[in-house]
Amino acid sequence: MSLMSPKSSSAASAFRDALELFETGVALMRQNLRRSRQHADDETIDRLLHEWLLERPGAQLGDCSGEIIDRTAKFS
Repeated sequence: MSLMSPKSSSAASAFRDALELFETGVALMRQNLRRSRQHADDETIDRLLHEWLLERPGAQLGDCSGEIIDRTAKFS
């Protein structure tokens, strides 16, 4: 017998799906970087992937549309 309600179970499932999609996207970008930089070592690929995760289009704004807020001012 599950202790989770159907609603929380579907939310958990949706969250797992989102994480899986994120991991797939990271793996695809890693392959793309390897393909475009065939002579790069693992450390370089890891660094480029990390930079892409932080600086890809939209990442600076939190990957969403809407009003930009100063999180430090709002929550401090």
